[in-house]
Amino acid sequence: MIQAIGLTSIPRKEQRPALDNVSFEAHAGRVTALLGAPGAGKTTALRLMLELQRGRGITYFAGRPLHRIPHPAHEVGVVLGDVPGHPARTVRGHLRMLCAASGVPARRADEVLEAVGLVSLRDERLGTLSRGMDRRLGLACALLPDPHTLVLDDPARGLAAGERRWLYDMLREHAAQGGTVLCSTADPKEAARIADHVVTLDDGRLVADQRAADFARTRLRPRVAVRSPHAARLSALLAQQARSTQRSVEVVQEGGNRLCVYGSSCAEVGETAFRHGIVVHQLADEVGDMGPGAGADTQPAVAPEPRPAAESAPRPDSDTAPRPDPDTSPQSDAGTAPQPDAEIAPQPASDPDLAPDLRPEPAAPAPDPQPEPAAPAPSTNPDESTPPEPPRTTPENDAPKATPPHRPTARPAPVTLPPPVRVRPAPTPLRPVRYEIRRATGVATGFVVGACVLVVSALTALLLARIGHTPQPRLLAAWPVQVPLPPAALGAGLLGALAFGDEFRHPALAADRGTVPRRLGLLTAKLFVATLTALALAVLTVGCTAEVLYLVYGSELVAVPAEWPALTAGWLALVTGCAWAGVLAAGVFRSTTAGLAAVVAVPLLVVPAVREITEGPAVRNPEPFAGRLWGGLPLRRIFGGEQHLEGLLRLLAQPVGGAMALSVLALLCAYAFTGLRGRVR
Repeated sequence: MIQAIGLTSIPRKEQRPALDNVSFEAHAGRVTALLGAPGAGKTTALRLMLELQRGRGITYFAGRPLHRIPHPAHEVGVVLGDVPGHPARTVRGHLRMLCAASGVPARRADEVLEAVGLVSLRDERLGTLSRGMDRRLGLACALLPDPHTLVLDDPARGLAAGERRWLYDMLREHAAQGGTVLCSTADPKEAARIADHVVTLDDGRLVADQRAADFARTRLRPRVAVRSPHAARLSALLAQQARSTQRSVEVVQEGGNRLCVYGSSCAEVGETAFRHGIVVHQLADEVGDMGPGAGADTQPAVAPEPRPAAESAPRPDSDTAPRPDPDTSPQSDAGTAPQPDAEIAPQPASDPDLAPDLRPEPAAPAPDPQPEPAAPAPSTNPDESTPPEPPRTTPENDAPKATPPHRPTARPAPVTLPPPVRVRPAPTPLRPVRYEIRRATGVATGFVVGACVLVVSALTALLLARIGHTPQPRLLAAWPVQVPLPPAALGAGLLGALAFGDEFRHPALAADRGTVPRRLGLLTAKLFVATLTALALAVLTVGCTAEVLYLVYGSELVAVPAEWPALTAGWLALVTGCAWAGVLAAGVFRSTTAGLAAVVAVPLLVVPAVREITEGPAVRNPEPFAGRLWGGLPLRRIFGGEQHLEGLLRLLAQPVGGAMALSVLALLCAYAFTGLRGRVR
């Protein structure tokens, strides 16, 4: 169950808030539609409920706000727009990455793919999926951790009729199994067709909160759509017939050869056209919208609406009118005019909520179509000649009562949800590491960056060797004196800056705002994977440049230097520090560009500042900073490896090393501060 209380967005300056004090409930076992025109505040309401946007108010999911749920992805499945995954990631790889993030077995990805019908496309890239397949994948991502609640923002936008029907059948099935479904839509007919409860927003305010049957009765008005080359003549005949019979029938000519007839039925319009020899190209039931605020404020104005109470039976059928439109096009003949009424009985199968409430209302036209659906019922048991007789003579209301059992079988292709997750594995330290490995290796970006770094390093080393006057350590690292950082350090920083992209884009991960992006375990996993990647890149760079120099210039340029332990430690620390700076900066600023900028800012801005502090004219002691640091260390004789500690202090005393350590420490403090602020908020 969802309880939204006082949702209010923060306005910009003098503007009014996009959402103003909205409260509603979505019960378990029902589909609740959040209805409103574009700009009414539907998306803002969902983002406030999911704590993805700052504002006032609170939302309870099963009695707890989202930030108080230990594993929000197991409680709430989210679909907000298109799937925001990397276009080069495969469908199966994307789901397996989310499996690792949610802590469910990897085989769950295959189960969900089979349920949504994407097994044949599991190796396709996300960037190649069509709109319908993308929406199926979004629903698969929401169903992956087996949540109790589904929150979807206009999930059927841009879908074909078949895909739309399949999607709503899946939502209906989830609600039938006891789940809670909340989806937004801008189409009132769609809301009346799919939902048990409709919450209407208009200009950021709640204007109606009612059952689907009451919503359809107060806001939707049934009508008959007619297309004929003699529309003006047919309009005059219908108006004349309505005056002669003293019936309230309204005929509206919408332009061209289209008419909309309110207060009549397809059978009556078809018979009138047949008697006067008028050709009809289209004859179908439709529903007209009465405006955004009709659900709550226009009930007195809709008082004349019950007068065509006999037409309330086609109302649920008119919601499904887009499907029988092709079948109604040949119904221009009078002989086929009663056929649309005969289809009313099976049609409400897709409207299980409106049909039971609205069908008992009709009294006049109901007996006309009902003998036809009632006739097949006795014909199903022709062997028993005596039992069929009592049902025909007994109350004819048995026909509408018999339709609800036939509703599930009327669906053309029953949908099946993925099986529930029986056992949820306990949180382990390897879970965030597993997720980070799948995230980093799921796309070819890391491998492309590594290959580019090796190629650029080899070419730079050859160029430096040809020019000469380059120290051997810088030659092996492909680090010219004029460049602030070597290619390996820049590549490691770029890979680190790419580490936090998915967490801030994907709603399945952003829903865990207080635990996933700011969780210490995830940060540790990212730093661990970034360290391994940086070390591998540093070793491969030196090995590649040494091999290239040996093949071109011989062994004289690749001799092992005398101080190789200190040089190796400094090289590995530099590359790892750049990777850590990229990870932390991307996590703090939520931007890959900011992460890479932080890496480049270390040699350009921080190093000159550190050099000015440690070696500037204000420093009166002529002893080097490393010697002063070592001499001022208390209890230095306790350390057994004084030589290694002295080398480490000498490394930190260098401008680049000290600047990198200072930058990483500052970013760690900023990350901790933003994480604590997010938890307190």
